[in-house]
Amino acid sequence: MARRDLSGSVDFAVLENMTGGDDAVTEEVLGLFVNQAGLWSALLDPKVEGWRDGVHTIRGAAAGIGAADLAALCAEAERCDAALAPAALNRVRTAMDAALADVAAYRHELMLRGLKG
Repeated sequence: MARRDLSGSVDFAVLENMTGGDDAVTEEVLGLFVNQAGLWSALLDPKVEGWRDGVHTIRGAAAGIGAADLAALCAEAERCDAALAPAALNRVRTAMDAALADVAAYRHELMLRGLKG
């Protein structure tokens, strides 16, 4: 699969190993990741109660698809004190945006491959 337009934020080999290379399962997992990111990103604000829960959930989802940098930044944010939370959550949002861009490109490639039969 051509990945020339990806940033490297996601190591899709991790995901492919988990899904056994099954494109349908891979697409389902990526769809779940995108949905989770959308739901939990609303909590990535230090003024919102439960922001640690948000980064914890994103951390697990990120690790599952091979977004190791995003998972590591989430772990860092979970451990930080309130004074450092705004900067940590900004780093999480930036990494999540990069991972979501890579996921969108990868899903596009999966769709094109499916069209080729």
